[in-house]
Amino acid sequence: MFGGTFDPPHVGHLVVAADALDALNLDRVVFVPTGAQPLKGESIWAGPAARLAMTRLAVGDEPRFVVDPIEIDRPGLSFTVDTLKEWERRCPGDERFLLLGADAVRSFARWRDPLTVMELAELVVLRRGDFEAGVVADWLPRAPDGAVPPHRILDARRIDISSTEIRSRVSARQSIRGFVPDGVREYIERTRLYRAGPEREAGNDQRIDQ
Repeated sequence: MFGGTFDPPHVGHLVVAADALDALNLDRVVFVPTGAQPLKGESIWAGPAARLAMTRLAVGDEPRFVVDPIEIDRPGLSFTVDTLKEWERRCPGDERFLLLGADAVRSFARWRDPLTVMELAELVVLRRGDFEAGVVADWLPRAPDGAVPPHRILDARRIDISSTEIRSRVSARQSIRGFVPDGVREYIERTRLYRAGPEREAGNDQRIDQ
């Protein structure tokens, strides 16, 4: 499972997913766009339907990349533990991994039932050389016996592209060619997502401040 707002998805997401696919010998990587982010401090600029459409365009025809709309289809806030419980119900025999960027680990202990999350899927922290393993462990929740649950750290390539930068470039009328797959770029151009001012369409102002 590779979750995120994907607002928008970019080539960095695809590279990290491909690295995890090979390093962990996975059958597939499932991209899960979040519906409504429960933790405060993160803003979602594009609506759920737009982010889902862009994620599908980003994945394209790669057979081992799948997009699951489970959190967008499910009403209310998006909690990873609920998604993993549903996946366990659907496919109880599957071996599950949760891919998480090292920076996101800072807030992981504040997720809903983080220990249950780590029971339902092996946590794989995608490190880009900027965090020591011991520091990552300090941010993880502790089991009742005080131990850090098993997890894995995977060194991923550093791709200095962010969704924030892409939105800023679109707003400034700068090219995003090469930052996102062509299908995503064309979707953003066609729907005028992330545009500021009078050119912004009514459907694009669904910013959600959590």
